[in-house]
Amino acid sequence: MATPARGKVAVNIDECKGCGLCVESCPPRCLELAPELSAYGVHPAHYTGESCTGCGICFYCCPEPGAITVYRLVPALKVVARQGDSHAATL
Repeated sequence: MATPARGKVAVNIDECKGCGLCVESCPPRCLELAPELSAYGVHPAHYTGESCTGCGICFYCCPEPGAITVYRLVPALKVVARQGDSHAATL
């Protein structure tokens, strides 16, 4: 079962050399090697679109500067109104 993503990974396929280090080191297993070849003739890494925790391990283990960028998603704030209150609290 996929967990809600807390992060997002962007892979620059022009920089990725298809070594697979990021795929092997990703704890939630949200990266894979793409089935299609890049212009360099390698299978670049690809973000599956779910389960990313935003930990950044893929970024730190990647030997190619600029190939991977990790974004941490900010959770949406909930507005809670309590009965009898004229003001809403933001959590």
